[in-house]
Amino acid sequence: MQYRGHHLSTDGDWRQHVVSLEDPQTGLLAEVVFRAIPGLGVLRSFVRLTNGGAAPVVIEAIASLVTAGLPGSGGGGLDDIDVYWADNDWFAENRWQHRPLRELLPDLDGPPHRAPRRGCFTMTSGGSWSTGQHLPMGAVVDRRDGSTWLWEIEHNGAWHWQVGERAPGLYLALLGPTDAEHQWRLVLGIGESFETVPAALAVSPDGFDDAVARLTRYRRAVRRPHPDHTALSLIYNDYMNTLMGDPTTERLLPLIDAAATVGAEYFCIDAGWYAEQDENWWSTVGVWHPSRSRFPGGIEVVLDHIRSRGMVPGLWLEPEAVGVDSPVAADLPVDAFFQRGGVRLEETGRYHLDLRHPAAVAHLDEVVDRLVRDLGVGYLKLDYNVNIGPGTDSGGTSAGVGLLGHNRALLRWLDGVLDRHPHLVVENCGSGAMRADAAMLARLQVQSTSDQEDLLRYAPIAAAAPVLITPEQCGNWAYPQATFTAEEIGFTLCTGLLGRLYLSGHLDRMNPEQLELVARAVTVHKEIRPSLADAVPFWPAGLPAWDDTSICLGMRTPEASYVVVWHRAGDDTELSLPVDHLAGVPVKAEVLFPPRAEVRLHWDAASARLQVRPAAAPSASLIVLRA
Repeated sequence: MQYRGHHLSTDGDWRQHVVSLEDPQTGLLAEVVFRAIPGLGVLRSFVRLTNGGAAPVVIEAIASLVTAGLPGSGGGGLDDIDVYWADNDWFAENRWQHRPLRELLPDLDGPPHRAPRRGCFTMTSGGSWSTGQHLPMGAVVDRRDGSTWLWEIEHNGAWHWQVGERAPGLYLALLGPTDAEHQWRLVLGIGESFETVPAALAVSPDGFDDAVARLTRYRRAVRRPHPDHTALSLIYNDYMNTLMGDPTTERLLPLIDAAATVGAEYFCIDAGWYAEQDENWWSTVGVWHPSRSRFPGGIEVVLDHIRSRGMVPGLWLEPEAVGVDSPVAADLPVDAFFQRGGVRLEETGRYHLDLRHPAAVAHLDEVVDRLVRDLGVGYLKLDYNVNIGPGTDSGGTSAGVGLLGHNRALLRWLDGVLDRHPHLVVENCGSGAMRADAAMLARLQVQSTSDQEDLLRYAPIAAAAPVLITPEQCGNWAYPQATFTAEEIGFTLCTGLLGRLYLSGHLDRMNPEQLELVARAVTVHKEIRPSLADAVPFWPAGLPAWDDTSICLGMRTPEASYVVVWHRAGDDTELSLPVDHLAGVPVKAEVLFPPRAEVRLHWDAASARLQVRPAAAPSASLIVLRA
């Protein structure tokens, strides 16, 4: 395409640069839009295409951002460059990896070739889960000086990125759905326009942690305002290792009392509340009316009890799912569902709503408005448990075009829900964090970080989550049980303290000493949560590996720095943790939680290192560093 001009403008805090391009053969016009807040160190980019020609144009891929000049380019050499990416899976989220670039892109210098090299290193989403296999993020880091480029594709569906080598260095390409990877093939009619999904690029001379800090501030700048982003309301949810989708009035009432006793502010009834006890709730979802057999006096008795204990009631929904045995499957038109070749797509006993269709939107609007209006629900947990594949060809489009259209319609629907109910707190969940992307998190207030049921395995997931999610949105499960030792209770509670403490567990079965330990964690979290709303993460021991015996996560705030140390195995361990931003500062280090923890601490201001000898494994502690 050929350059046609550019335009600079200001939009509030944002500076915008639009570059206009044209393909003289087809008449295809492109506006490449760059947006940034001065001083933030993050660039946002997307592209608008318009067919200004005399015939339709077929688009098979269009990048949101393509750039060269990555670290190591321009004669600096690529031998010291690392590439970062993150694998993601159910129960095993946020597994960051890095390898030397030259192990991924071998040096091919030698006799000149007639064409540039063809290889590149890529990451690609699979199906309708945006984070079901990998995160839509990556980075390149120069080991010599820490220079870092960190990127994110801001989309709740299909995406693809690649890093490759072209003289004189590296290039980066960030894309939404493509034909080759996702069956996305768009026919752009005469006069029609299309806009790519946005992408963000954070650039830092000061290392990976600083790049994440910049991206964290950027995420706060672009997301929808909501009072819960600063309130960090404390939630109890009855699911994890507790009722596991089988709630009744009898089971819930003692849990409600116990949750209120320790200081929870919201109480969410998770899956199963809508299903009769003799039916398969998986294949019958879609109507979203309370079960009569589970709540003989009506679910209102339970919700009223939640309110009487000073908490806000919440319910679980899976809005895009309609069970094959649900009456909704017959009530809505076929075009309100995903389909291929005129046949509704079915996955594990579920159909999938297509929110491009007004009947699907009207159905979900009725459900949400009824629950908020008639039942007084103030919290919704929205789940997404089925990967429906590449999409829907309803309307004669390619499957990928259909999925992109639905994904954008979903975002519009969420905006509409929050426009009508601005104080409703909405959690994003997708079999844990299988759809934990920037597009969803720019709208919703809480993100489930995992469905992981093992407290020891949850630690690396929670520790790495702030690369993807702002700290105040990280809904990290803490599920203490009466059968746990005090150390195990402290371990699981520490998992939630530097994010959004998200409680579960049979608190109703605990003895007074155990309940007091949970209540102490809640008190500590409430004391520090105002500063977490502005905190940026850091990793004193580096990003965690899945099998690390000791794991660390830090939060840097204007008032103090906090570090959680999880010690999963091994005896007589001593950690030396660099906290470089406190170099030369005579800070005081102390354990905030658990009380009476057998942890030895020493701060060396000259080397900016915190020496930690943790208690015997398994154990965890929250440490504060204050000047």
